[in-house]
Amino acid sequence: MVNRPGSYPRRIVYAGFATRHHSGGVHVMTQHVQLLRQSGHEAWLWLPDEDDRTDWIADDVPMLFGATTPIGADDLLVLPETPTIQGRDPALGARKVIFNQNHFYTFAAGESDANFPGWLPAPAIWAVTAESRNVLAAALPELPVRVVPNPVDGELFAPAPGQARPFRVSWFSKKRPREASLLKRLLANDPRLSRVELVELVQAPRAEVAATLATSAVFIALGHTESFGLPVAEALASGCLVVGYDGGGGHELFEAPGAWRVPDQRPLLIRDQVAELIQNIDALAPLRAANRSWVLERNSFAQTDAALQEAVAAAWAGPGDDALAVHPVAWLDSLGPNFTAYA
Repeated sequence: MVNRPGSYPRRIVYAGFATRHHSGGVHVMTQHVQLLRQSGHEAWLWLPDEDDRTDWIADDVPMLFGATTPIGADDLLVLPETPTIQGRDPALGARKVIFNQNHFYTFAAGESDANFPGWLPAPAIWAVTAESRNVLAAALPELPVRVVPNPVDGELFAPAPGQARPFRVSWFSKKRPREASLLKRLLANDPRLSRVELVELVQAPRAEVAATLATSAVFIALGHTESFGLPVAEALASGCLVVGYDGGGGHELFEAPGAWRVPDQRPLLIRDQVAELIQNIDALAPLRAANRSWVLERNSFAQTDAALQEAVAAAWAGPGDDALAVHPVAWLDSLGPNFTAYA
């Protein structure tokens, strides 16, 4: 669904980016829009250019387009944590929320003052985990912070029915490409893993990711500076055993019964843990099932929806005025070319 910028009563507008390949952060925004509309809210995804429309965003996510869009006094504008620049208010006077999906990116656009971000009115912050909320509350004590947990799609991410798990190990290399290359060689050279199929996921469509996880015995987490770690959560829902790095904010996910945290940048420890799990894979079947139950109990759509409704109600209780909002794409250059470059 597509709509031109205009005035609507009591809207919730999410400013997002249409990346060429699937983006977990933007996808969560679209899930918020869908949940809010299901409960009767006028929710929209705002992209800077109509040509940015991408085929991985669901057709039932309504969109606004333009470098600017009017925000009414009764509206709520939801902005990503990056780029947030001290004193650069994207919608002066409008009611605003920063949906902070990664607390490590909070000050990615530069230094902050004591009144960060210096917007009027001051924004609320939505975080995705308790760890992220606690970090942000300590860094920005003057701003209200609440948790809206990420949902995990248990229908899409599920074990392959009626099928024994093959000796397959999968991982994403995006955030640690150099270490992933080293790890792949370590796994391939280990005689204990000679029967294991190694699957590196690189810019794969979401359906392909789900199909791979559905038939993987072990998922290797190579997260880096995370607030949550959506691939880990989806692997748990798919019935995978999980080994690897929690990325900081993802440590909560490693409380799952079949997840093993490894100290950062220790690929030999990952290799050895994977080998041990593969050698005992049949006996560990109950843990794979327990992983799925564990994550879906904590990150269901119902839990996200309930927290989101409360967060929206709290945000609407604050002041707001008419404004012409500037899409945050205007400040992307402030992040620099190495913003998402990792080891």
